[in-house]
Amino acid sequence: MSLNATELGATKVTRTSDTEVEATRLFDAPPHLVWRAWTTAELFQRWWVPASLGAPMHVRQLDVRVGGGYRIEFDGEGGQVWAFFGKYLEVVPNQRIVWTNEESEDGPISTVTFEERDGKTLLTFHERHPSKEALDANIGGSEGLPEQFAQLAELLAEQG
Repeated sequence: MSLNATELGATKVTRTSDTEVEATRLFDAPPHLVWRAWTTAELFQRWWVPASLGAPMHVRQLDVRVGGGYRIEFDGEGGQVWAFFGKYLEVVPNQRIVWTNEESEDGPISTVTFEERDGKTLLTFHERHPSKEALDANIGGSEGLPEQFAQLAELLAEQG
């Protein structure tokens, strides 16, 4: 997929190296509203999981501050629960969040930035995996980002 991230609503997902993947999208909302959607559990829960996945998501913890943590759980078949968790390494309000993904030893370091562009927000989501093999094994998660970001855009339109 080769879309221009400066086009409103176009999500571009790129594997930038053997260990890194990046997604960008321009949202029609100011950074403080996009930030709120990433840092408020009730809002985050409404857009983070792709609807096509069909797995209910529960935000159990979303303590967005340096040293704070998060825990997100998905309901699977037969009562199985998939948990994703980690801690926040860097938090700059309305600008940047960096966090760990500790559900496996091959979890990436994730970063999201919010850049103001004439009242809109250029969002960049970046993941750095510890190895090529780790990214290869987890690249499927990146395929859902366009749908997730479309859901975020819908939420932001409601908030605006």
